[in-house]
Amino acid sequence: MSPHSTPRIAAVKPIPVRTGEGRPDLEVRVTARAGGGTLPVIVFSHGNGWSLDGYGPLVDRWAARGFVVVQPTHPDSRRIGIGFDDPRFGRIWRTRIADIRAILDGIDQILADAAPLDVRADPSRIAVVGHSWGAQTAGALLGARVLDADGRPGESFAHPKVSAGALLAATGTGDSLTDFARTHLPFMRPDYSSMTAPTLIVAGGEDRSRLSTRGPDWFTDAYHLSPAPKSMLTIADGEHTLGGVAGETVAETTDEDPARVALVADAVSAFLLDAFGLDHAPWAALQDGTRAPDRIHAK
Repeated sequence: MSPHSTPRIAAVKPIPVRTGEGRPDLEVRVTARAGGGTLPVIVFSHGNGWSLDGYGPLVDRWAARGFVVVQPTHPDSRRIGIGFDDPRFGRIWRTRIADIRAILDGIDQILADAAPLDVRADPSRIAVVGHSWGAQTAGALLGARVLDADGRPGESFAHPKVSAGALLAATGTGDSLTDFARTHLPFMRPDYSSMTAPTLIVAGGEDRSRLSTRGPDWFTDAYHLSPAPKSMLTIADGEHTLGGVAGETVAETTDEDPARVALVADAVSAFLLDAFGLDHAPWAALQDGTRAPDRIHAK
């Protein structure tokens, strides 16, 4: 997309959202193209430590392609400062899910409060997308569950408003967690067998996590262990930030590559446009045009 054809976008923040959990209001950012209208929605869950101000390379590209993007600041954000040793940390995975559910339940009011943006949600076309810990959060809204210490699936957090999604660098199964992860992140034991919604999984071929004793294949479990329909984009040389999805120059970016980030962004938007029945051409073109060593699988 050339600079001359790129639509203008705008963002409004912070918009307060009540969670009903006796804690301070959740703050969200809304980004959409100028001119608004009734648009499909992406609710995006950030990775550990981030906030509503991160992931601009993804969010701006999605907004330019006709999505309204809503981003919360979860309580693990560095702005809030709840670390591994804080007694509240063990429940943050549930709080993150509650944050996204509050946004989904209040989406119309959130967009009404996003003035001067003139945007409305298409209630039949709402997706959840997340990166890293945010991918586990998004997966729960898509139907994945968390296994307890005995391997039994926990409660379902699937939301009826969510019809599709995308998981970027999503946690794999919990049977290979390192000692650190077992101690601090025992909830990182997803069960993808109940994640039935159409979902795109994006995995980096060089993503080697200190949380798992396995290699990059750990990040493909969400695809291999969930029922169809699913698609997976493997970025052969991608590490955990997939080229810099949170921002190309931030400290966490170990594999800076703006073209790689653009591919991830475009794959998500194309997949969702296809899943929503709005435009099948971009996803078909991406499937035909993606060349080795990157690759797309579908089932």
